[in-house]
Amino acid sequence: MSSADTTATPAGGRHGTPWRAAGAAVVVLLAMAGAGMIGASFRTVPPPRPPQPLAQAGHADLTTTAPDTVGGSATEAADQASAADEATGTPDQDTAPAGLARSNPTTISIPRIGVNADIMTLGTNPDGTVQVPPLDQAQRAGWYSPGPSPGEVGNAVIVGHVDSAKLGPAVFFNLGSLKPGDTITVAREDGSNPTFTVDEVKSYPKTSFPTELVYGPSDKPSLRVVTCGGDFDQNAHSYLNNIVVLATMTQ
Repeated sequence: MSSADTTATPAGGRHGTPWRAAGAAVVVLLAMAGAGMIGASFRTVPPPRPPQPLAQAGHADLTTTAPDTVGGSATEAADQASAADEATGTPDQDTAPAGLARSNPTTISIPRIGVNADIMTLGTNPDGTVQVPPLDQAQRAGWYSPGPSPGEVGNAVIVGHVDSAKLGPAVFFNLGSLKPGDTITVAREDGSNPTFTVDEVKSYPKTSFPTELVYGPSDKPSLRVVTCGGDFDQNAHSYLNNIVVLATMTQ
């Protein structure tokens, strides 16, 4: 795996301030894993460009502002406020389903983009960065197990590759084409199958990863699905952006 960023930040736990560290680890995960998330180390030609979120399909990137020392730039804060306050289809707090007990996820189904994939359990690497699925299993997704399980109260995080030099388009290649109102169902070991409705899909420069939005606390069962996206930097062997899907459990 090649890397343009070798900085590592330890990932945190499930509650409180360690979430900021966990989010920072994901920034590193996706920034340093341009090769890890796409298998680009051995490419001789650029891969096909993954679909982009509808509102951003005509733009190669977003305005990039470096994060400040407390975990977010003004641009990032505005993006997070937009997602929190203006998301389409967000269920009413009084009618949203109650959170479930903890149970490991086993599969993820996203009908609109034809995803029906196994989920592996991920933790952290010895250097504190978040693990990703092996490139030879690029059709599988990975659940960040130090965080909530899908269906628990809080932000459950599932990551996956966008493509692989060996296998081609991977599990989340079409993630950016999701729209508000689309559904994601996660099967769990306890036999439950919580369904999440997409609130928002956005592309963020890797320098402005929305740490709090993905890894911060939530008072309802929520899901964040993350992959790489945007344009491919042939010199860095990495995509420039991250695609982030925000969803809330609706049944």
